[in-house]
Amino acid sequence: MRDNTPPRMSDISDEDGELIYFDDEHAPEEDFEEINEDELLEIANSMPQSTIEDEGDNAIGEKVPEEDHSILTFSKHNLAVFCCSLHPSKPWAVSGSEDDKAYVWNRNTGEVVQEITGHKDSVIAASFSSDGNYLATGDMAGEIFCFKISGDEEIKKVWEYSMGDMGWMMWHRAANILLAGSSVEGEIYVWRIPSGDCKVLPGNGEKCETAELTADGKKLFAGYGGGTVKLWDIKSNTVTMEVNKDHHMGHKDGVSSVSCDSDNPMYISGGEDGKILFTNNNGAQEVIDTGESVESVAFSPYPDLKIVASGTLQGQIAIWDYSKHTLRTTCEHPEPDDGITTLKFLPDYVLVVGTIQGNIYGYDVRNGQRKFTLSGHAAEIYDIQYDTNENVLVTASEDHTVKIFRCPG
Repeated sequence: MRDNTPPRMSDISDEDGELIYFDDEHAPEEDFEEINEDELLEIANSMPQSTIEDEGDNAIGEKVPEEDHSILTFSKHNLAVFCCSLHPSKPWAVSGSEDDKAYVWNRNTGEVVQEITGHKDSVIAASFSSDGNYLATGDMAGEIFCFKISGDEEIKKVWEYSMGDMGWMMWHRAANILLAGSSVEGEIYVWRIPSGDCKVLPGNGEKCETAELTADGKKLFAGYGGGTVKLWDIKSNTVTMEVNKDHHMGHKDGVSSVSCDSDNPMYISGGEDGKILFTNNNGAQEVIDTGESVESVAFSPYPDLKIVASGTLQGQIAIWDYSKHTLRTTCEHPEPDDGITTLKFLPDYVLVVGTIQGNIYGYDVRNGQRKFTLSGHAAEIYDIQYDTNENVLVTASEDHTVKIFRCPG
């Protein structure tokens, strides 16, 4: 993996403050001469199988899943797949990878519709616009391509932009407007597509880690690497609410995930400091300290059940009553050390999570009981998307694949 690619979860240790590699050191030659072939064979046979494999399908130390529940596997990528998206009306998916490529492919057959090349770094964002007329792909170096979709299989590049190092990118839900955050100074770019008309929400010297649009689409709630959260009015380019690390409730470390309530002007953020911060238009309201690095947070979409879900890198899945800011329940996690990388609410009170070990779990959020387990991936899951009409999950993984799973009833 290259230095400018997002770190794999398996590369991060709770015990090691720093990973140190010795590229130029070799054992003395005479040490090898003293070991004969029989001794070498004995040593090799005593080692775990994953450490002596040839470079190949399992060369990154992945587990081999006992069972593959997926209904389709897309395996054209050569390296980790960081993102995936579904077209709103066509049977298409798009995926972006560490191999500097994105593919548009038929999710029913796995056949490639179009290979997107020209990126010079890992493609960390790839998604269709809400109306399905455009596709945008973006890489870590900030090269963004936008394509017009017309006809059955015509995908033509109509716009591109170089913004400098990028942390995230997304489409507006209600218009052909593209947004992206800088992973250096923290600027947020807002473009009208395909004209490319641009406005910039200024940075504050902290990289912009994550963001989400409010329910009305007029504001953007953003989290930054230094622990700051801001609520931006997109039209006026102004900050209407801010909580930074100097606030007694504020995050003291990077913000990993944010979410906006679909019904009320309420916002949450999860941080590397283990905190879940509850805010509204007036500022900080409450903070919860989970004691573990919070990787993902989300408001539920259920009008009759006002809850928040959180997942940590240490494997805790918690459901919070956000009106009282108290713990409602924790979810039954079969492997406590299998850290949570992403989570998403589905219909019928189901929360689905992806994990470091490549597992997918579904939970009933009313009681925390596990409803289903889906296996098939051999390494971290980086992204999960859901199709309501087809009731399928699409998942992108460190194991170089994208898989489609039928979601159990």
